[in-house]
Amino acid sequence: MYSAVTRNIEVQVRPFYLEDRSDPSENRYVWGYQVTIDNQSDEFVQLLSRYWHITDGTGRVEEVRGAGVVGDQPELNPGDSYQYTSGCPLSTPSGIMVGHYTMRNKLGETFDVAIPAFSLDLPGTRRTVN
Repeated sequence: MYSAVTRNIEVQVRPFYLEDRSDPSENRYVWGYQVTIDNQSDEFVQLLSRYWHITDGTGRVEEVRGAGVVGDQPELNPGDSYQYTSGCPLSTPSGIMVGHYTMRNKLGETFDVAIPAFSLDLPGTRRTVN
């Protein structure tokens, strides 16, 4: 489990390898990841957009930006949590993902909440993420 806290909003990520959707002989490796966003602050926030920086095992970088997550722009009152699961295909057996969510509070202020860096590695080959 990987975790980061920004402005008392905690983001936890649990990656997992999807062997049944992967085909190493075709250089296709697929991971799922479960994200929990826990609003430990004293203010209402809404998740507006996401940004991902994905680096595969050869150092190739892909950046992904978009509105919300999995088709949703969740609203979280103080004490609320939101959880979703998504996935990432790579052409290498390892990679690293990191990013941020852009949030808005009731005053209309927008700010970024860190998504912790996490590794995507075949089971038994986990490496350290700095």
